[in-house]
Amino acid sequence: MNSKIFMILRILLGLFVLVFGANKFLDFLPPFEGLSPEAGAYFGALTSSKTLMLVGIVEVVTGLALITNKFGALMAVILMSVSVNAVLFHAVLDPANIVPALALLVLNIAALISYKDKYKDLLS
Repeated sequence: MNSKIFMILRILLGLFVLVFGANKFLDFLPPFEGLSPEAGAYFGALTSSKTLMLVGIVEVVTGLALITNKFGALMAVILMSVSVNAVLFHAVLDPANIVPALALLVLNIAALISYKDKYKDLLS
């Protein structure tokens, strides 16, 4: 992949997760509208168990790592668990708001593909 395209995708993914991660602490984005009772209960359980705080920390650290291009390959792998879980949550409990989660997954996959040379030793 072209290095300039990779840089743009990497920074875009970094900003995306940095903003959503910071939102878990600062609460500056409006909440999703029309959550089903099941989605609200699940989200409430994640909030009360402080799981969303951990996800926020992972997102902020990953965003900073991708923006600065330090440990980006490692953080793209770690972020994949957040990406898949976000898509699954929205696919099952909140399909109306799945677009940001799908964007996160696509950008994360693009980052993984861009870092593929870093994973060769791991996968051999």
